Amino acid sequence: MFRIARGASEVRYNLLVEAEADGRVGLGEAAPILRYGEDRESAARAVDEMAGRIGDARTFTLAARRAAVPSQASAEAAVDMALHDLAGQRMQVPLYELLGLDPADTPQTSFTIGLDTPEVVAAKVREAWSYPILKVKMGSDDDRAVLEAVRDVTDRPLRVDANEGWTPAGAVERLAWLPAGMIAETRELRRLSPLPFYADESVHRAADIPALAGAFDGINIKLMKCGGIAEALRMIAVARAHGMKVMLGCMIESSIAITAAAHISPLVDTADLDGNLLLDSDPYAGATVRAGRIVLPERPGLGVVPR
Repeated sequence: MFRIARGASEVRYNLLVEAEADGRVGLGEAAPILRYGEDRESAARAVDEMAGRIGDARTFTLAARRAAVPSQASAEAAVDMALHDLAGQRMQVPLYELLGLDPADTPQTSFTIGLDTPEVVAAKVREAWSYPILKVKMGSDDDRAVLEAVRDVTDRPLRVDANEGWTPAGAVERLAWLPAGMIAETRELRRLSPLPFYADESVHRAADIPALAGAFDGINIKLMKCGGIAEALRMIAVARAHGMKVMLGCMIESSIAITAAAHISPLVDTADLDGNLLLDSDPYAGATVRAGRIVLPERPGLGVVPR
């Protein structure tokens, strides 16, 4: 069971996408976000529609964005990463090399502890002893007790994510987060807070970033929200231009989508790429975590293979 402030689930239904060209197959994955009106069926319809628009998959750079279906960002992300996978395979180099990035520059990733009782959260923290950074989900009446329970068993750095589960008044008390869209209130809260703020639900695409400058210290980019690697790269550039830090996040995803994001992780400050680590059974192998740090595969393209 994985629980956040907006709900809980035991099963996630993602969509696998394959793009074939010249005898090669690129892999992509959509992890639809119900909050934004997506599910596996709507993502599948969007991918079918995009396939008709893309045609010959020899043009990789902006193909997914040009063919995208409105309000179906996870489908766009799946097609985008499949085309990037193909591009790397055609050049016979890992995607990070195709993008001119150094795999030695990958950051440490945090490990997510889902919303639960203080006792269960403390037990999960003990089980996650090998991860140097933890992200604790919040948004319940037990938030203070949860943090105290966590601090009873570890002194590791913590990131807190309330998933819009706090009111402005509650956020002032906790000095951590606000619901998406309350930029003015966040700007005032940030003035009072000793803690850095990262925009998550408030930012989807590069065009959203300028309005957030001054209200947030950084942004959290998720391929499933922004539409894939190409848009994520644009977001990183815009965030840097506004003096903001960048985090890479994820949904509950297999190693396909996690590895796609991991290839651009040398460009960011922090990462929360643990969606595949929360699965009972991951059908693919790609990026790994060693001593808390992301390790990229050296195979061409995404470098993802079936287990």
